[in-house]
Amino acid sequence: MANHKSAEKRIRANETKRVRNRYQHKSTRTVVKKLIEATGKADAETLLKDASSMVDKLAKKNIIHWKKAANQKSKLAKRVNKLA
Repeated sequence: MANHKSAEKRIRANETKRVRNRYQHKSTRTVVKKLIEATGKADAETLLKDASSMVDKLAKKNIIHWKKAANQKSKLAKRVNKLA
């Protein structure tokens, strides 16, 4: 266990950040899954906008790698463009 006050604070802060990152990551995966299952073009485009924004935020906070974010956005955009 931590022996210093600052180490105890760091443990609390890390746990708070871990929970927040996990929530944001899971929320993003849910939106991406809804986008993949979408059949309508208009619905998919609005979901794409939301998903892209969420993926960018994850990359900005280093929750996911920026190249993974770029690949995800590219694949989702291709999928939406295929819908007619």
